Amino acid sequence: MSEPVMSGPPVEAEKTFHGHPYGLKTLFFTEMWERFSYYGMRALLVLFMTDLIVNGGLGMNTENATAIYGLYAFGVYALALPGGWIADKLLGQRKSVLYGGIVIALGQYTLALPFRPTFFIGLILVALGTGLLKPNVSAIVGDLYPGEDAKRDAGFSIFYMGINIGALVAPLVCSFLGENINWHLGFLAAGLGMTFGIIQYVIGWKHLGDAGWLKDEAAEPESVARSARNFFKGIGVVVVIALVLIGLAVFDILNLTLVTFARSTGVVILILAILYFAGMVIFVCRDAAERKRVALIAVLFLGASLFWSGFEQAGSSMNLFAERFTNRTVFGFEAPAGWLQAINPLFIIILAPVVGSLWVWLRERNPTLGVKFGAGLVLLGCGFLVMAWGSSFAVEGNLVSPMWLVVTYFLHTVGELALSPVGLSAITKISPKRFVSQMMGMWFMGAAIGNLIAGLVAGFIETLPMPQLFGVVAGIVIVSGLLFLAFSKLIAKLAPGIK
Repeated sequence: MSEPVMSGPPVEAEKTFHGHPYGLKTLFFTEMWERFSYYGMRALLVLFMTDLIVNGGLGMNTENATAIYGLYAFGVYALALPGGWIADKLLGQRKSVLYGGIVIALGQYTLALPFRPTFFIGLILVALGTGLLKPNVSAIVGDLYPGEDAKRDAGFSIFYMGINIGALVAPLVCSFLGENINWHLGFLAAGLGMTFGIIQYVIGWKHLGDAGWLKDEAAEPESVARSARNFFKGIGVVVVIALVLIGLAVFDILNLTLVTFARSTGVVILILAILYFAGMVIFVCRDAAERKRVALIAVLFLGASLFWSGFEQAGSSMNLFAERFTNRTVFGFEAPAGWLQAINPLFIIILAPVVGSLWVWLRERNPTLGVKFGAGLVLLGCGFLVMAWGSSFAVEGNLVSPMWLVVTYFLHTVGELALSPVGLSAITKISPKRFVSQMMGMWFMGAAIGNLIAGLVAGFIETLPMPQLFGVVAGIVIVSGLLFLAFSKLIAKLAPGIK
């Protein structure tokens, strides 16, 4: 199970990908196809669960469907933390990405089977595979840039554009197949996309150079063996906890609905995240500089959680709004509701090169992390103010223009570009090298909590007036953004010298 420090074939010095290490191309397309798989399935998920059984759906009510969506999306990102640990201690990022992709593809093919039990098995497999792949492909990108390479932020913006090419094409293909022909054909297309990603990753493996292998003390056979023992002990604990919960549920000792279980999960995970960061600062960090950096990551974790709790309603409340309250008919053809999921990645593809070039051009004048995070949250909130306004016209029998969603997605996209790729890059720069994948896992844990909250909030779409629902979300994220702006100088002091 151990992997010696290896370099593989050296990267050709003269061969680059738009001026960046050539290995970025391999990772660009790996993540593009993985995101095709994820966003193609995401565009279908809530609509499939709420569709009538006679139409091939699961016939669930909105509250339960969005709770399942939130738990699934939470699992996808929450598993990035153990996925990062496995890469740091057992497999290395290189192998973790490969094995994760294979498990994702198996999950999507399982979803394509027309049976209710296989639907839930497929969700679990996709979540497990994504947790193994997602943090580690980003960590390998960071590993391609030595030291404090000035091109790192621009490289992450290019990588982020690959994410959004996959996210753009996915709903166009999967939603058309799923909504117009058969839901399971949409899931099958998502599985084929991940398969293409695995194939090109294996072909481009040689271009990654030294990036992604186990290094230093983590590569020692004794260290790997010790980590393997800890891993299997952890698996045993998880199995015991799962069996206890199942037993309590079977004997009606623990009576939890899907919604209350989702809420309880969010509270428990937030407490565990706080304890994790506290433990890292008190017991693991070696000096004051490391403690400050981990504290900064904790602050970014909070900002990411708040941001994604609003942004990820694209797959739940705003997807339902598109299906139920938006006029999607053009020249007699009713576009699938999932097609509107392509608006956000389309804007990112247009704007990502501009933003990436802007960060390189600004150099020393770059806004601080606190300013970028604050701006992202405020823009997200402004998007929800647009939704609150537009939804006030969506009364019984009156479908509104899709432009309300288009404008909202534009504001959300600009906010995302100010926060998300910059956050990814910052984690790889700020994290102590000994546990960079774990810190990347915590970044995605913030996204996990945000996704869970987004699913729970969407459950109120049938019980709360939509202007009130979207207005409350807008207020919370705007106030949070203003706090980040107000304390931006203090945030910058936690990692002096990091640009």
